[in-house]
Amino acid sequence: MSLEITINEQLKKAMLAKDEKGLRALRAIKAAILLAKTSEATSGELKAEDEIKLLQKLVKSRKDSLEIFQQQNREDLAQKESEEIEVIEKFLPKQMSEEELKEALVAIITQTGAAGPSDLGKVMGLASKQLSGKADGKAISTMVKQLLTNN
Repeated sequence: MSLEITINEQLKKAMLAKDEKGLRALRAIKAAILLAKTSEATSGELKAEDEIKLLQKLVKSRKDSLEIFQQQNREDLAQKESEEIEVIEKFLPKQMSEEELKEALVAIITQTGAAGPSDLGKVMGLASKQLSGKADGKAISTMVKQLLTNN
């Protein structure tokens, strides 16, 4: 079942349940899907990997906003952002734990033959492709840098 159909069904349930935080997040997802589908780059249909990238982008923007709101002591707005993050993350694949991420990156580093920080680009290119949707890009980058400097 496509993400759009799932979102529409969840939107109906949230309306019936009068779930405000769910409605906010689901409407944001639906709007992002409609924008993506009508953009010139797509042919009116989104692939599964595009849907995941779209959701990750929504979560990332909300995490950035959450961080800013917390710095400015705007707990009311920070609360809304964290609620929306929680709802959007339900539609993303399960994220890898730190241990799983480290194991996968060690395997990629071994596979590419990376020896130090100068090989960061080579490792990141392969890691980003293999771990797309399973781990946050920032977490991947941080772990790769840490592993390559320890070698």
